Amino acid sequence: MEVILLERIAKLGQMGETVKVRDGFARNYLLPLGKALRANEANKKRFDSERATLEARNLERKSEAQTVAEKLDGKAFVIVRSAGETGQLYGSVAARDIVDSLASEGFNIGRNQVELNTPIKAIGLHSVVLHLHAEVEIAVQINVARSAEEAERQAKGETLTSADAIYGVDEDALKPEDFFDPDADNEGEEA
Repeated sequence: MEVILLERIAKLGQMGETVKVRDGFARNYLLPLGKALRANEANKKRFDSERATLEARNLERKSEAQTVAEKLDGKAFVIVRSAGETGQLYGSVAARDIVDSLASEGFNIGRNQVELNTPIKAIGLHSVVLHLHAEVEIAVQINVARSAEEAERQAKGETLTSADAIYGVDEDALKPEDFFDPDADNEGEEA
């Protein structure tokens, strides 16, 4: 099906272009969301008459997205989750969790604007791209940690995936005597 794009769509085309797309993509996504019109003579005339309005609306949305991007630039968001000693999360951090974290800081971002191909399954610092507008993207840092204190330590560059980092214990320096008292009486043994 051929459609006229009413806004820029990544990997598809610019506003005003007539592009050929699959029927399902047009019927289920582009047309219902008002991102495109069917390419026929009546719609081409309609687009030409509304072009200035559409471009002004697109420019306004882009400037709003730029403002939000400037506020988000350089920000890091902390998400606290339970994890094992190796840093593997017991659950995962999905786009929904990132949106909730952003909302708690006052940023209204939709789940579909978060580019997260696979859920985050380990503690650490993760860079996540947000698509605020078709032409505006920003990367934010997500700090996944077991606690707020660990998040601060990770932000300083510390790696928290060993017992030394977590508990302050040097695993290589441990000896059996540290766990067992060799002079203890063996009360349960028979002579």
